[in-house]
Formats: sequence, C-alpha cells, structure tokens
Amino acid sequence: MSTLARKKGVGAVIWDYLTTVDHKKIAILYLIAGGFFFLIGGLEALFIRIQLAKPNNDFLVGGLYNQVLTMHGTTMIFLAAMPLVFAMMNAVVPIQIGARDVAFPFLNALGFWLFFFGGVFLNLSWFLGGAPDAGWTSYASLSLESPGHGIDFYVLGLQISGFGTLMGGINFLVTIINMRAPGMTYMRMPMFTWATFVTSALILFAFPPLTVGLIFMMMDRLFGGNFYNPAGGGNTIIWEHLFWIFGHPEVYILVLPAFGIFSEIFATFSKKRLFGYSSMVFATVLIGFLGFMVWAHHMFTVGMGPIANAIFAVATMAIAVPTGIKIFNWLFTMWGGNIRFTTPMLYAVAFIPSFVMGGVTGVMNAAAAADYQYHDSYFVVAHFHYVIVGGVVFALLAGAHYWWPKMFGKMLNETLGKITFWLFFIGFHLTFFIQHFLGLMGMPRRVFTYLPGQGLETGNLISTVGAFFMAAATIVLLVNVVITTAKGQKAEADAWGDGRTLEWAVASPPPEYNFAQTPLVRGLDALWIEKMEGKKGLTPAEPLGDIHMPNPSILPFIISLGLFIAAFGFMYHNEYSWGLFVGIGGLLITLGSMFLRSVIDDHGFHIHKEEVLEAEKGVKA
Repeated sequence: MSTLARKKGVGAVIWDYLTTVDHKKIAILYLIAGGFFFLIGGLEALFIRIQLAKPNNDFLVGGLYNQVLTMHGTTMIFLAAMPLVFAMMNAVVPIQIGARDVAFPFLNALGFWLFFFGGVFLNLSWFLGGAPDAGWTSYASLSLESPGHGIDFYVLGLQISGFGTLMGGINFLVTIINMRAPGMTYMRMPMFTWATFVTSALILFAFPPLTVGLIFMMMDRLFGGNFYNPAGGGNTIIWEHLFWIFGHPEVYILVLPAFGIFSEIFATFSKKRLFGYSSMVFATVLIGFLGFMVWAHHMFTVGMGPIANAIFAVATMAIAVPTGIKIFNWLFTMWGGNIRFTTPMLYAVAFIPSFVMGGVTGVMNAAAAADYQYHDSYFVVAHFHYVIVGGVVFALLAGAHYWWPKMFGKMLNETLGKITFWLFFIGFHLTFFIQHFLGLMGMPRRVFTYLPGQGLETGNLISTVGAFFMAAATIVLLVNVVITTAKGQKAEADAWGDGRTLEWAVASPPPEYNFAQTPLVRGLDALWIEKMEGKKGLTPAEPLGDIHMPNPSILPFIISLGLFIAAFGFMYHNEYSWGLFVGIGGLLITLGSMFLRSVIDDHGFHIHKEEVLEAEKGVKA
C-alpha cells in the first residue's frame, strides 16, 4: 500500500485528496463540491421565492434579481446536478463492472479539478463586479449588451468546467467498453452502468456545440468578433441553436443516470430482477438517440416556420414512448415484489408520479401551437422543475442514501432520512404544482415583481412556503450526515442485505484496489447469482497476485489552476496592462504541467499479494 495512505492528520488527508487519482476519492470530491454548489444554488432559489412571495416586494430588485436568477439556473445545472451525477458514476460504475479503476485515472482527476476551478471562477463574479445577468441560457441578444464582466465569467467559467465534463464522459465510455470483468457482456451490465454508458456518449456529442457557442461568444465579448452581432453580419439565433443542441441532450445527461439509479433501487428493495431488462436497455439507448432530435422545441416562437415546428413537435412527443416503457417496467418490477420502504425506495416510488407529471406537461409543451401560449410563462418553469427536481434531484437524494454506506462505510440514519424525504416531497409539490396555474393565468418567467389584484398573490405565497419546506429538508439531511459521520452504524459489504450487483460484494468502503481478484460474471445481477447458489463470495476470474495501481499526482490540480489564472488574464486584457501577461502565464503553467506529465516516469506502484490477503482477512473478520 502507498505510504501516503498510512499517514494520519488533516494535512495528510488534504494532500491525499489534492493528489488522488482513485475513482472512489474523486467521487467524494465530486460529492462535496457538488453538494456545496447545490447549497449555493438552493439559497439563490430561496432568495427568488422570497422576492416573489408578495406583490411589489423589494427584497431583490431589477439587476440583482436577474443576477440571482441567472446564477441559480447555471449553478444548479452545471455545478450541482452534473457533478453529483459524476459522483455517483465514479463511486459505483468501476466496481459494478468489476474494474479496479477507470481507464484514465489521471484524466479523471483532471476532469474534477477543471470542473471545480470553472465553478469557483464563475462564482467569483459575485465579488468582482457582478454576476452574469442574461438568464442561464444567456441568449446572445441579451448577453452581448450586458455591461461589466458578468457574462465573461459565465463564458470562461463554463468553458473550463465543460472541458472537465467532456473528459469525464470520454473516460467512462472507454472504461465501460474496455474494462468490464470477464463474462460481463453488454447485456449483463447493470442498468446504472448502461445509463452511464449512454450518458457518456451524449456528453461526447452534446458538449462540443456548447464549447463552440461559448468560443464564439468569448470572441464577441472579449476580442471584437461579430458571430452573434447582427450589425456586423452575425446572427443571434445561431447561439440559440448551438445552446439547445447541447441544452436538450443535457436534460437526458442528467435524467438517464437518474433512471439508472432508480432501476437499481427498485430491483434491490422489491427483491426482484428488474422487469424487462432488454426493453429497458433499448429504451435508454433510444432516449439517448432521440434526445438529439428535439432541441428546437425550445424555439417554437422564434419563427422557424410550420414545417420545422411540426418535425420537432413530433420528435418531442415520440421521446415520451421509451420513457413510458421505463415507467411501466418499474411498476412491474414492484408488482408482486417483497417491497421494503427504505429511504431510497421512498424517493423511487415518489419519483414515478412526480416525473410522469413533468412528462405530461412536456408533451403539452411539445404541441407547437399550444406552446405559443405556454412559452416564457411559469407553466414552463413548473414543467422543467418537475423533470429536473422530481426526476434528477429525487434520484440524487435516493442514490446518496443508497450508496452512502458503500462510499463511507456507515449507514445514514433511516429516521432522519425519511423526515428529509417527506419534507422535500411535500415542499417540492407545494412549490411547483401551483406554478402551472400561475403560468396559465399569465405570469411570465424571469420577472422580479408583479402587481396586486391579478390573482397571483396566493399561488406565489404557497410556492414560497414550499421552498422553505425543501430548505428544511436539506438542513435535516446535513444534520444526518454530521451525526452519521460522528457515530453512524458501521455498514456491512452488502449494506442493505439484498444487493444484486458487484459493488455490494466488496467491503464498505471498498479497498484501494476494489477487488482482490477480478470476478467472473456469470449472468445479470452477478452477486445475486452467487447468493442463490449459496456461495459466500464472488467466483474469481484470476489467481491472487500483486495488484498494480496508478500513482497519485498533483499535476491535475496545477493544470486546472493554470487555466483558472489564464481566464482572469484574458478577461482583463483590455483593461489592465498586466492582463495579457497573466493570461499567457496561466497558459504556460497549464502547458508546462501537461508536458511534465508526458515526461514523468509514472508506472504506478504495486500492492503485494501478501498485503491484499491481510486486508481481505480483516474485511472477513
């Protein structure tokens, strides 16, 4: 074992996490960073709801409200939901496929630090002249006219963060294709692994359009380009197309892992194999494929014409079919099962009606003629929050409770978990259900106030009360985490007792090398098969031997820090003489670190089989 792993003390732990390339520790980094940004985005949402609690309120007005609104959406999508999804992928997928790590551990660490520094850069805008204020979609006609550097923070921060996400997607694609244990064919992969696989393919194709769009905007804002400026021969609609070619697959980049999480939970706590596994795989792939054919349903009112609107309307309605297949399969998985209503299962059961409501309003929005009425109203706000919160956030909370014992070796308190669930579930529906009716009554999106006597007061007040319920749920969850960390019940390898997939076969938390011997997979639900045959462990596919692991490295941190510094330089190059030098200096740090990485003799280290045997004995004892 590496000497670093044996050290104690806060300094050693911090250094360990700064230099780690272990997928399990990177999962924890994603969980902490994503959780922190989730709290920031939640506070911003709370400020929005306080402002709208009554007519003519002056808690947040005008430009400041626009900044909070923009940062709420941007933070929640890019800096909270995405990294929390990556936390689950990193924690679980390599173990589910019987691998010792991801294909490119160094790149995995680099992906995290790029995301983290991009998020920090974006949020520093609050302290350096004001946050972006053109909405989370940052439409070019607004963003090009925005004064100050808010939009520049948005453009450069998302570029840096997006590079990290793209690296993560490529890494998981290669990992799942190349590193599955012997016997694990594609049709024996767990559903969460399938969801990760399709999500990674979506990332590979969806993030380049966003990158191109952001580069164009950077050129317009910082270097006098005219890509989106009609006065200079540009076209603002190009941004809308590039953004939504990314933006709608992004919904499925978030929702497909959520589907994967719920598939694992339904099977485990119904004590049944997932119903219709093959059709679930087909539906997942089809959702991924159709996800690229619906982006312009966000643009029905732009003026594309009836033919384009009709094509995108039909494609949008079609994507409801594979989603419906999944809903029925989850219901049939529970049908006749021996159901245990644990905290993760409560989220899973509540997800079905919540997400279906979001789906139904999505099909309503897909009718182009009707969308002229719904567009830019609170009806749309209610729709996408039912999808993102009722789908993705429910799944992240469910997954956190489900895999917490595997990640940290301790069980979260079930009573506090159920209190969190009920507060969040009630608060969610209180907040967003009423917004459908506010939208149909004519309340537009993105407004910071409204007049009395329009019938909007009661609905907005109810919505604000619901937001405080969700805030209370988050506080209870944090209390649960603190109590569990201090004196939680130690988790067994198969923490819930009914684990079906390979992650429940290794210790909680797993050792650095995951598996002492690579397992032989003999069917779907590999661990369940071994249990049914009365075996106490997995069937090994190799003899016990030395295990080779990659070395830790500080270079991912330094490369990301270099880009972080370079972004400041390029942003301020027109205003300060030192700006360009800072930008070039940051780039040199980045390029120098990348060159250093290429010449370092980085063969990793060996864990000798005697150490492995000793560790495995300790686990069994």
